[in-house]
Amino acid sequence: MAWFVMLLVSIANGTIRDITYGNHIDELAAHQLSTVTSILLLGIVIWVFVRLRPLDSGRQAIFIGLLWVVMTVIFEFPFFHYIGGHSWAELLGNYNVFGDRVWVVVLAWIAGAPYVFYRVDRSA
Repeated sequence: MAWFVMLLVSIANGTIRDITYGNHIDELAAHQLSTVTSILLLGIVIWVFVRLRPLDSGRQAIFIGLLWVVMTVIFEFPFFHYIGGHSWAELLGNYNVFGDRVWVVVLAWIAGAPYVFYRVDRSA
């Protein structure tokens, strides 16, 4: 369920980028700013999930984070290619950290945040 909430938050984040600040700054800067807001917003969703549904172990937290990344990538490519009209090359280009694309940071956060919040919750 949390992944579907993250999906909706991500779509809203991208929509806000496209209809607001994305029209006033270059595409790379909009992508990078959207990455920051995505990390913040998804962090809130993941934190709430971990608070409402406490995780049993670090292993479970890691599994959930990796599962969410796999679900995200499996959703991302067909959706943005067939529905969004983006080319496969453009979609793969978002993974080019040497081209200042930072989408992989969002994926790393999705993978690691459940474990981070699990550890924070356990130490409190």
